[in-house]
Amino acid sequence: MSCHGWVLYLVDRKKVVIVGIPGVGKTSLVTRIVELLNGDKQRASVHSYGTVMMNEAENSNISDRDNLRHLPVSQQKELQKQAAKKISELTDDVIFIDTHAFISTQEGFYPGLPNHVIQVLEPTHLIAISARPEEIYNRRMKDDTRNRDKISIEAIKKELAVQDAMLSSCSVLSGSPMKVILNNEGKIDEAAQNVIEAIGV
Repeated sequence: MSCHGWVLYLVDRKKVVIVGIPGVGKTSLVTRIVELLNGDKQRASVHSYGTVMMNEAENSNISDRDNLRHLPVSQQKELQKQAAKKISELTDDVIFIDTHAFISTQEGFYPGLPNHVIQVLEPTHLIAISARPEEIYNRRMKDDTRNRDKISIEAIKKELAVQDAMLSSCSVLSGSPMKVILNNEGKIDEAAQNVIEAIGV
């Protein structure tokens, strides 16, 4: 009986990968979702994959993200696995993994969630936060807290398409459902409720 209960507990726990290109309002939205769930007596938390990976790197005497990017690919993959393992061991009812579907490099688009990471994380849900390209453009132009490259609406459309393609691949590899949620200007609570409904809590 207790073994059966343990299986139910594992099934009920949610590990939600949530991605969004810069300017969709992902950070604000995830913060709002966690507030709503915690207010509803759920133990919910959000973890930035990049931050967890950097913490693991610091254990190996790597002190900043620039050094991280210059490591051999094999070492980067090992750090990715360590970060995924750390996140997979968390025990909250709902765990949001805040990450990027892709990283833009000179060689092309590198997957933010390669197969070896997906296999360790075992996400229950994959959520892509999106918005109208014009809204994303306007948000990026207004955001002077970050050093973001100037960009066109056409480039934003391409980023959204690449994000959807990458996350679709993650859905195929993990067998977990993928949903795109619109975070329209001034409607953060509506977007938060849509995410909560999509993950079934």
